Amino acid sequence: MLLTDHVPPRMPDALEGRLTTRVPIEGDVPAIAALLGAEARQHTPDAVTDEETLRSRMVGLKSWARRQVVVVPAEADGSAGRDRAPVGWIALEDRATGRTNVQFVLAPDLPERDALAAALLDWAVEVGGSFARARGVEVTQLDIDIEDRDTDRARLLAASGYEKVRTWLHMRRPVAPEEARSLPAPREGTRVRPVHRHESGLPVSQDVRTVHRMLEESFADHWGSYRESFAEFAQRLIERPEEAGWDQWWVAEILRGDRWLPAGGLVAVPTVATASLGEGTYLEYLGVHRSARGHGIAKALLRTAIADAAERGRAHVDLEVDADSPTGADGLYAAMGWETFERTETWCSSAAMHPSRLLEPPPEG
Repeated sequence: MLLTDHVPPRMPDALEGRLTTRVPIEGDVPAIAALLGAEARQHTPDAVTDEETLRSRMVGLKSWARRQVVVVPAEADGSAGRDRAPVGWIALEDRATGRTNVQFVLAPDLPERDALAAALLDWAVEVGGSFARARGVEVTQLDIDIEDRDTDRARLLAASGYEKVRTWLHMRRPVAPEEARSLPAPREGTRVRPVHRHESGLPVSQDVRTVHRMLEESFADHWGSYRESFAEFAQRLIERPEEAGWDQWWVAEILRGDRWLPAGGLVAVPTVATASLGEGTYLEYLGVHRSARGHGIAKALLRTAIADAAERGRAHVDLEVDADSPTGADGLYAAMGWETFERTETWCSSAAMHPSRLLEPPPEG
């Protein structure tokens, strides 16, 4: 059975009867992966799309936090067929209270492409408003990330009322094999340790909560900071057990009197090798608690990740940082050998809460 969204995007008049939308199915994943890959390679020639991660977002566990449709050629009766390859996709992730992430892609040669993009982004406002209502807030922020050289997508977003609000630096540092043992130790009175794990390999709950708390409280004074509950944090981990990599979770601690107290946290994941790069490590989360800044905690965590990558035989360590970070983190990274290889932008709009469409009176006739 093919499902349509209860309140689907309204197709532009010129595309009525030619294109329609439906909920994604398993067979849509390769086509959307191909569209995303082709789009990314316009700016990054060896970019790859992780099809398994995309599958989880479209039809797996990660899809449960998303409302999404694919755009497909319509059948003769105007319905969406199973065998029609999708030519577009839009997904909205209910990320946290007041935050909705948007992702979309359209085939470059579509007729009325600008009008179709506008229709899908209008639908994002509809969906975002329903997320806001469910969260009990008046408005949710709609966030879209794009490559900074993607002028086409920037044009489409601007036409729908989005504004560029932030630039992010993607930085890379090569790793030498000898760095597995040669890097300086943490300062006296500080230390970095892996999260404690049970015999099953799963982490001890106290350490998972500690990492969450360090990340939440570390970024409270950063742009766009919002609260993600522990339940939401844990759910995202459950959604991606193959990516969790508990052996790449670390807790930094600082000695206060006779007690070691949490001072920061780091979560890293592996990155796949590409045609021009070997396997690497990506620093997904790195936070130093505000009460522990100035004690070399960030350097200690970074050196731990570098040494771990070297020990695993990886070629590089990547990370992302706000170009206008209030802590000047990009300067620290540059001083430790990281260099910017790509820039992305966050574009934002908003969606106001609206009453449930189920409460609206039925149309006359």
